[in-house]
Amino acid sequence: GSLGAAVAIKEAMDKHKLSGTIRFYGTPAEETVIGKVYMTLDNVFDDLDICLHWHPGTKNNTFAGSSKALVSAKFTFDGTAAHASGSPEDGRSALDAVELMNVGANYMREHVKEDARLHYVVIDGGGAPNVVPPKATVWYFCRANTHQDVEYNFRWLKDIAKGAALMTKTELTVKVDTDCHEIIPNDSLSHMLYDNLKLIGAPSFTQDEENFARRLQAPLVAQFNREYPLAIDDRIHPVTKNPNPSKGSTDVGDISWRVATSGIRTSCFVADSPGHSWQNVSSIGSTIGEKGIVYASKVLAISTIDLLEKPELIANAKAEWQQRMEGRKYFSFIPEGQRPPTKIR
Repeated sequence: GSLGAAVAIKEAMDKHKLSGTIRFYGTPAEETVIGKVYMTLDNVFDDLDICLHWHPGTKNNTFAGSSKALVSAKFTFDGTAAHASGSPEDGRSALDAVELMNVGANYMREHVKEDARLHYVVIDGGGAPNVVPPKATVWYFCRANTHQDVEYNFRWLKDIAKGAALMTKTELTVKVDTDCHEIIPNDSLSHMLYDNLKLIGAPSFTQDEENFARRLQAPLVAQFNREYPLAIDDRIHPVTKNPNPSKGSTDVGDISWRVATSGIRTSCFVADSPGHSWQNVSSIGSTIGEKGIVYASKVLAISTIDLLEKPELIANAKAEWQQRMEGRKYFSFIPEGQRPPTKIR
């Protein structure tokens, strides 16, 4: 996708003597919304005029809307080990603290905005039931439509954790792994990308590919008791201004707080298949996915050439970005100088 676009752009620039600088960024740890966040904190993108991106999807469209901001943090409680039956009075249960924090967070849900989300998993709850757990850790995602709301909710969540520590006489440590912001949309870039989605034209799929997609859909039909009108969505969907941000989060959002940014999705997955499903894996590894990837490369390449040849496109995108950023201030819960975690799976 992006690599193919970069190679094509380089060849076009050499052939047609176009001036400009093109950068291809490798951005790891996308699914844990980490890579681009830390790159943004290191000011990697600050001198760009425009940033374009893409992601495989179930349809061909642009990233015209926003996304949810997110903080990912681990809350670790340290207590005192003891024999759970022989001397429980000597123990201070870190697991009790985790459970009380989760209870408090679940009561908190009733009093936050409807777009807010809290998800957690206990990643360390002790080793054996006969031992009062001296250490326990719960991992939280705190989401909302705006980073401002995330800031409010996450501070509240930390207060709940402090209360749980007080109730159990344990010590609390909070480790923020990442803190990603919502996407700042850019209509100017989205419409340019949409025009080039149409100009290139979506790839067509063979009957064998359609049949393969239907076989992948069959378990979904049985599981969810629903019909899928399309096996592969080869339509090009117009730019729509959806007032409700995506329910997911992406570290592209942080780039968009530093530079005018937009991107595309192309059909690489079975139509309407759930995100992160095995159907996604199977289809993107097939010729269906290959066609979607090449399509993305072409659209990103020709869009970049448009930006090089028509400076007014860059000027319009920058002006819109500056207008949307009025009154916003970039803030991160990640401590200054912290390096990205490398062992999250």
